[in-house]
Amino acid sequence: MAQFLHTNINVFDLDKSIKFYNEALDLTESRRIEGPGGSFIIVYLSDGISSHKLELTWLKDKKEPYNLGDNEIHIAFKVADKTAAYEKHSKMGCVCYENHDMNLYFISDPDGYWLEILD
Repeated sequence: MAQFLHTNINVFDLDKSIKFYNEALDLTESRRIEGPGGSFIIVYLSDGISSHKLELTWLKDKKEPYNLGDNEIHIAFKVADKTAAYEKHSKMGCVCYENHDMNLYFISDPDGYWLEILD
């Protein structure tokens, strides 16, 4: 039997991404791994509730933002107060899609990854 551990995404600006995930979703850094000579940095973000982590990988040699193609993937998050979360995300300017029929919306992180917000 398998158990989820983490989901990895590569990010172009690690500090900007950490700040975004902290502000938008209250995720905090739980662990960090640095490669030899600073070749990469891996940061694990935690929600403080579940054991699942979001792994952000930054690569020193990456010189331009990632091409996410059609970006047909997303990560879903459950929030306690979706109205308050929506207000915060709207003020941040990161709401990128709303589906009122399904009672959900998406926000976009600094690299363009979509994050589904549910209650």
